[in-house]
Amino acid sequence: MGFFSQLKESLGGTFSTEVLEEPEELVDDYVELAPESFGKNNEKVQVRPFIIEDFEGVRDILDSLRVGNTIALINIKPLKDKDIVELKRAINKIKKTCDAIGGDVAGFGDDWICVTPAFANIYRTQKTEKLD
Repeated sequence: MGFFSQLKESLGGTFSTEVLEEPEELVDDYVELAPESFGKNNEKVQVRPFIIEDFEGVRDILDSLRVGNTIALINIKPLKDKDIVELKRAINKIKKTCDAIGGDVAGFGDDWICVTPAFANIYRTQKTEKLD
């Protein structure tokens, strides 16, 4: 007994092998989608550099991260040379926002940090440290 015959018996109904044709009005119709109809999920990712010169510079970084499609490369050297206490405060603010959006943050080199949104992870080596 063939597979289709067994299937027919188990379903208890009739089984037709005839090919159904599509209605004539559906054969040549198609829908053209405009690029703006794709929505937020298909937006390109931005890799954006930032320089923190004072604590107020954190606001632009946080706003970009909250949008959800920005990977921030942040040069912290100007603030590090100016005021280490303000730098720690700025990094803590960035880390809290990163945790809230489910992102990732890591330092590389002595003067740079990278912050990613939830869809991206930072590959870590011995030279890339997680900021805890």
